[in-house]
Amino acid sequence: MNKIVLASNNQGKLTEFQRLFSTLNIDIIPQSEFSVPECPEPYVTFVENALTKARHASQHSGLPALADDSGICAVALQGAPGVLSARYAGVSPKSDAANNAKLDHELSLQADKRVFYVCVLVLVRHAHDPQPIIAEANWYGQWQSDAAGHNGFGYDPHFYLPEQQMTAAQMSQEEKNRYSHRAQALSILLNKLRSTHNLTHV
Repeated sequence: MNKIVLASNNQGKLTEFQRLFSTLNIDIIPQSEFSVPECPEPYVTFVENALTKARHASQHSGLPALADDSGICAVALQGAPGVLSARYAGVSPKSDAANNAKLDHELSLQADKRVFYVCVLVLVRHAHDPQPIIAEANWYGQWQSDAAGHNGFGYDPHFYLPEQQMTAAQMSQEEKNRYSHRAQALSILLNKLRSTHNLTHV
C-alpha cells in the first residue's frame, strides 16, 4: 500500500496528509485525479459518512482510500450541528458566517456553552474492505459569542480554548497542527497503520 487516494478535493487537507504520510513512504493522491464524483453523505454519524466516502473513492480509483468526516458538536444541543456542521444554516449557499450566527443564537439560549470538534478518519485497503482502519478524536472547548482571530475557518473564531486562552482562529498553524481534532485523529491513524505495517512484515 504505497499509494492512497484522498476522498477530498480540499488542498489544505491534501498538503497535510501528504506531509504526514510521507514518513511511511506512502503517496497521497487527490481523488480529483481519478474524476471521482461527489459522494452523498446521508448518515447521522461521522463514522458512517467517512466510511461511505472512503469506499466511494476506492471504488472509483481502484486504490486504498482515506476519508475524514468532521464537525462541531454542542453539548447543550445534544451534539448538533454534528455532521451538518458545514451546512447548518443551509446550502444556498453554504456560509461560515451564517452557520456561526445560527449556532451562536441557539447557544445564547443555553447556559452550557461546552462544544467540541470531532474528526473521524477511515482508511480502506479496497472498496469492500471488511476491516477499515478507523481513528477518532475530539477537541474540547467552549463557545465564545464574540468572534476572535483570523487564522482559522468554519467555527474556529468562536471555538475558545481555556487552556490556551485563545480561540482556534487565534492559534498559529503550528499550534493547531499539535492540538486539533484532525491532528489527534491523524496521530492515532498513523500509529495504527504503523502497527499494521509491522504485522505484515513479521
